[in-house]
Amino acid sequence: MSTLSTWWRRIAVDTSALRDSRDLRALVLGNFVTGLGTQAALVALPYQLYTQTGSAFLTGLLGAVELGPLVGMALFGGAIADRMDRRRLLLFDQIALILIAGTLAGLSWHGHVPLGLLYLLGALLAGFGAVQNVARSAIVPNLVAPGKLRSALALNFGLAQLTLVIGPGIGGVLIGLVGVRGAYTADAVSCLAMVAGLLAMAPQPPHDLGGAGRPTIRASIGEGLRFVNRAPALKGSFAIDLVAMSFGMPRALFAVLAISVYHAGAEGTGLLYAAVSAGATVAALTTGWLTNARWLGRIVIASVLAWGAAIAMAGLTTSLWLAAACLALAGAADSVSAVCRSTINQSVTPDAMRGRMSSVFSLVVTSGPRVGDVESGAVAALAGARFSVVSGGLATIVGVGAIVLAFPALAAFDGHAPPAE
Repeated sequence: MSTLSTWWRRIAVDTSALRDSRDLRALVLGNFVTGLGTQAALVALPYQLYTQTGSAFLTGLLGAVELGPLVGMALFGGAIADRMDRRRLLLFDQIALILIAGTLAGLSWHGHVPLGLLYLLGALLAGFGAVQNVARSAIVPNLVAPGKLRSALALNFGLAQLTLVIGPGIGGVLIGLVGVRGAYTADAVSCLAMVAGLLAMAPQPPHDLGGAGRPTIRASIGEGLRFVNRAPALKGSFAIDLVAMSFGMPRALFAVLAISVYHAGAEGTGLLYAAVSAGATVAALTTGWLTNARWLGRIVIASVLAWGAAIAMAGLTTSLWLAAACLALAGAADSVSAVCRSTINQSVTPDAMRGRMSSVFSLVVTSGPRVGDVESGAVAALAGARFSVVSGGLATIVGVGAIVLAFPALAAFDGHAPPAE
């Protein structure tokens, strides 16, 4: 028993940061509850599109429609987060998300929703969701001591992934019971938890708010992009995740596979979404071994290779449960990669630039899967859903090799080097 206890202490995430910081608890717990509703809605929207159109391509097209607002709002949000109270920015953003989800719920109560309107509201959800991700990411490093940053990031990521396990399941159940309107309503109501958490926090201004010579929003965005361009390890971490998500994230096909291959309906769709995050949650909450890891970039490379292989294997099976198991393995690999990449990104970025760096990070994390939606949907329309999944996993493995050659600073990143001042 003592051996098991010792082993668990070595791998379990250190939760002392959560105990020590009241503001971190408020942010993480508020985000956890809100995330449940968000994920329920993310299952409902593609499910509604596919059941209304019967088209894998039109379902995947949602990713392309969301991409423009996601890019613009993330960059704008990053610039704003580096010049105003980040807590206040998050509060305004939650109000917008409540209004959008409420509109989707109200429209869905009346039955068939015009396709163009679904795309528009999906795009708005993506845009304001990007602002939320940027502001929240920029806040976390200021809520903990530098020595607890890795464990705080891992814990934050693990709980966020847990919402991706439970949320899609809730979405699937609500869709099965009362239709997609139930999932949208849950999303709107759950945002109130983040509002409550933010109201309990102290103000969160960036360390350097600027003065009379503060640049314009456009100039501020440009300054952030130039900073990212000057940091080779940062660029490498962004590029490898973009490759993995663009080619190896077939989430747009989960509804297609569940309905047409596994004959499992809404519940099967929810299971496939949840499987990725189930593996990610378990992995994130057992990343205590990463606390003192030095070569974080090399761990990222190995993890993304494992992701691509697991996705390819998921596409080869005709069993819902085997596919879910492969997706869980992929999620575990992605979780390790995400914790390491977040640590790299925060370590090389000074606080005055964290909002803008987080905006680029958010673009990579959120736009990559949407590019993947379009890629997987288009390939599925031409060659079938299973071929799309397998080819995407293999393309990820090839892409990792290209990233390693193009960004050698990623593999050379030293996690024991002092963080940026």
